[in-house]
Amino acid sequence: MQRAKRKYVPDLVKQSAICETNYARLRRLLPAGEKTREYKVDWHRCDYRVSIRMDEEFAYTSTLVVSYWPESASPWFNPQTFVVRLYHDARMAEVVCLQKRKQLDGRYDYPNPQMHQPDEKFQLNQHLAEWLSHCLAAGETLLPISVAG
Repeated sequence: MQRAKRKYVPDLVKQSAICETNYARLRRLLPAGEKTREYKVDWHRCDYRVSIRMDEEFAYTSTLVVSYWPESASPWFNPQTFVVRLYHDARMAEVVCLQKRKQLDGRYDYPNPQMHQPDEKFQLNQHLAEWLSHCLAAGETLLPISVAG
């Protein structure tokens, strides 16, 4: 007798908790009124840059672009980039997609042509949470240099 495969069912409580925490972290890392901020973070003896940039801003939602890359990376290196939607009324932030990819579904059948994991969106939100947490704990803000003319 063959066991039936169980479909992945998203844990909405965990997903909501991560999205709420990511919202709070992003609001601390990119204060209201600022359009961009960069951080320097040491990760396993390698310096990384983390960039948070406001892409769109509306009354109830905002879209941020969060990227990170090793400082010693070649100019040809493509940074890991998340497109994150902030829902201000719900105080939640979720990864909508990775740079230059289509919007992520909440669940994927497996296997699939793109080889996404069944819980791909959850994993990306968790990954973003780890980077944001590390920025808050150990990141140094890189302030823009302005030259008086």
